[in-house]
Amino acid sequence: MTSSPPPAPPSPTVTLDPAAAPRAVQAWLDRVRPRIDAELDRRLAVDADDPGRLVEAMRYAVLGPGKRLRPALAIAACEAVGGTLDDALPVAAALELLHAYTLVHDDLPAMDDDDERRGRPTVHVAFGEAIAILAGDGLLTLAFGALADLGPRCAAAVEVLARRAGARWLLRGQAIDLAVQARAAAGDATPPTLDAVEDLHAGKTGALFAAAAELGGIAGGAAADARAALGRYGMAIGVAFQHADDRDDGELGHLAAEAAARMRALCDEATALARGLGGDAATLEALAAWIGGRA
Repeated sequence: MTSSPPPAPPSPTVTLDPAAAPRAVQAWLDRVRPRIDAELDRRLAVDADDPGRLVEAMRYAVLGPGKRLRPALAIAACEAVGGTLDDALPVAAALELLHAYTLVHDDLPAMDDDDERRGRPTVHVAFGEAIAILAGDGLLTLAFGALADLGPRCAAAVEVLARRAGARWLLRGQAIDLAVQARAAAGDATPPTLDAVEDLHAGKTGALFAAAAELGGIAGGAAADARAALGRYGMAIGVAFQHADDRDDGELGHLAAEAAARMRALCDEATALARGLGGDAATLEALAAWIGGRA
């Protein structure tokens, strides 16, 4: 009977210069984005027959401008637990496909009614509302199909993505947002509390960041405790990231000081979780430092 190998020692504590974090994050994105885009392009190949330009609309939604932050996070998490970029590509693709679906549907007239995203007409403006709905549905379906490439790890990945993208997390966040808009339209000018804002952020942003980190762990073969830690890491940086975006957009000024303090606390929590993984989590630490520095 063979004995189990001793647990890997925790990563050494390294204090990352906050000024270096943005450069490290950009270098990471520059390294992985071409591979992510190539994988998405492959999965969104257009057949000769494309009724209503449906697949063209799906490609338009996915392959335009964007940081690819969520799929890149999945790759960083996979590498942090000993996996490779190639191991992570199915989950990276799934995350960006699902993220794009949420944006297509959020922009619809029945939702946020936006005419432009990332400097271009939104999908329903460019292709029509009916094709935009179908394009979003197609991207969601394709996202779960991508996870089939994980083989025996597919079931765990499907559970995580379905849970985080469903009615208890991501869709709940959109429902909260719609309720807030409805109250504002009815004349309710009560400013939200930080807890209420974080409840919204956890659904609309944190859920997919949490899914990205945990799915990367699954793709890399992480144990259950490491996967759970990665999920908490993703939620922490996702909520902090949305606080930073609110501040940059000049929103919720009455919460600016509280939100900045929360961003720092969340990113400190994320850093501690990354260091506890026992592998090379330098990219995860750099990401937390970059977001924390935006506070």
